Amino acid sequence: MQVAEQDSLSLQRKVDRYKEVLQDTIRYRTLWKKELKKEIIDQLKSLTKAGGLAASVETVEDIKNLEAVVLSLGVSESGLGEPVGNGMRRDLIKQNGSLVYQQLFNGKILVLINFPFIEKYGQPQPPKTIAIYRPEELKGAYFLRHVETFVADMTTWEDYDDDLISDPNQRIGFKMNFQEGEKG
Repeated sequence: MQVAEQDSLSLQRKVDRYKEVLQDTIRYRTLWKKELKKEIIDQLKSLTKAGGLAASVETVEDIKNLEAVVLSLGVSESGLGEPVGNGMRRDLIKQNGSLVYQQLFNGKILVLINFPFIEKYGQPQPPKTIAIYRPEELKGAYFLRHVETFVADMTTWEDYDDDLISDPNQRIGFKMNFQEGEKG
């Protein structure tokens, strides 16, 4: 089979793009190691200090090139307790939420929010993805916006109120609507 020159050029452009993406991955990983991880840590520490937010900034380095920087509100007693016998109760632990900057397999950075959850009390919400960035796209203003979004989402979670749910059938309880004036 003979390949037309135009078809060959199209294939070559695709191969060139593929090679470029592979090189970007190497470059992104290098940027993470050399400067980006430290910049994320510094930005998060600075913002939490400026805002008076009691949080810790931790790194997760279990897998090379899949590292993460985590702004964590930690864990605490939830105020809920379960009986364990002999009149004793065990406090249920609450994960207070986190803002995560996670390296992806291709060196880009996934920014997401993990919502709070209380053990044995329902299922945790899935993480909320804020965005995926190339390292050079992460600038100071983005960090501020991410932390503000994180704090707003944590406040909303903590201040849960069924008045915020527009569908009355989604309220906690028996999901029954009783209309005034209805006759059975």
